Amino acid sequence: MDTTKGNNPQKLQIDNYQILPGTDDIESQSDNEIQVEAIHDYSKRAQWLRAAVLGANDGLLSTASLMMGVGAVRQDAKTMILTGATGLVAGACSMAIGEFVSVYSQYDIEVAQLKREQKVNKNGGGLQEMEAMKKKLPNPLQAAAASAFAFAVGAMVPLLAAAFIREYRVRLGVVVAAVSLALLVFGGLGAVVGRAPPVKSSLRVLIGGWLAMGITFGLTKLIGLTGLPL
Repeated sequence: MDTTKGNNPQKLQIDNYQILPGTDDIESQSDNEIQVEAIHDYSKRAQWLRAAVLGANDGLLSTASLMMGVGAVRQDAKTMILTGATGLVAGACSMAIGEFVSVYSQYDIEVAQLKREQKVNKNGGGLQEMEAMKKKLPNPLQAAAASAFAFAVGAMVPLLAAAFIREYRVRLGVVVAAVSLALLVFGGLGAVVGRAPPVKSSLRVLIGGWLAMGITFGLTKLIGLTGLPL
């Protein structure tokens, strides 16, 4: 009986020692949380950068294709540049409105989910936590402005390339050369962000851009040969 009573306190002390977490465990948990937050922040930055690259690439290619299409039937520089400027404004507005609606829809869904979680948890600090989480959600106005700006930056490349050249064939060649170089750069940036092979990605974007400009130029030229009043 005495031996049993004497062993129980030792066993209890051992159990308590095993149950209590050590300082190393606490430090490792905090390090893991910091790593998770760092990965989350990097993921958010990567998404924004990827969206900016895609927006600039869209502005570059759509505006250049418009200019090449009009250039197939109109040889004067003024018409070509006005077409590119119209494409820049219309495309930037379209991108901004589309991004605003998309991000705002996502924002509403996230806020509704936070409210449902708050009702389930019924915590006293739930309101403060929800406000903190709202600040981390994407801002629709910022997303719209960034999308429009990226599109405009891409669209400026063919416009600037054609702005100071009067000779028709030279102007087309310069636009194609400038757009091709920009497509390689944007394709490389997109590959770096997505951690993909840069050479293969750049060539894929370049070939796709050539196809878009070539098809637009060819079809518009064909329409112009039909005798329609243009």
